[in-house]
Amino acid sequence: MDDSKSHLLLQRNVNIKAIVTSRWKEEAQQQLQSQLNQIDNQLQQLEMQLQQVVSEMQRQTIQPPGPEASQQIEGVKTQFNQRKSELLEQKNQLLQQLQQVQMLELNQEVTQGQVNSTFRIEPGDNLIEKMQVEILLRDGIVEEIRGDV
Repeated sequence: MDDSKSHLLLQRNVNIKAIVTSRWKEEAQQQLQSQLNQIDNQLQQLEMQLQQVVSEMQRQTIQPPGPEASQQIEGVKTQFNQRKSELLEQKNQLLQQLQQVQMLELNQEVTQGQVNSTFRIEPGDNLIEKMQVEILLRDGIVEEIRGDV
């Protein structure tokens, strides 16, 4: 019997975990702060755009504006407010993440994401064990590969 044909190559998700170090915490906080700054800039731009659009609409309508023009202006304000609410929600989530990062203890393990991996499986292999693989990083360096590679 030819054993070379009795195997499969499959893909699995491999969890990536990081050990919390002072460097890791600092980098995570800087990244979150950068994202917060971007959202603040977007909020400022949104406010300026709203003022420009409303001013332009008011300038183009007769004074006092009729009900149709007023409805258009309110519709534009509603759209801008929806986008503003989305940005504020994102900002709140980032602030919560920042707070969580600050509370993490050194040497604690945290999940950072996943990558795909191809692996070989043959008759007699335990598929469950082969699917449960994770990589542990310390400051970006692989410290340990856990599971049945």
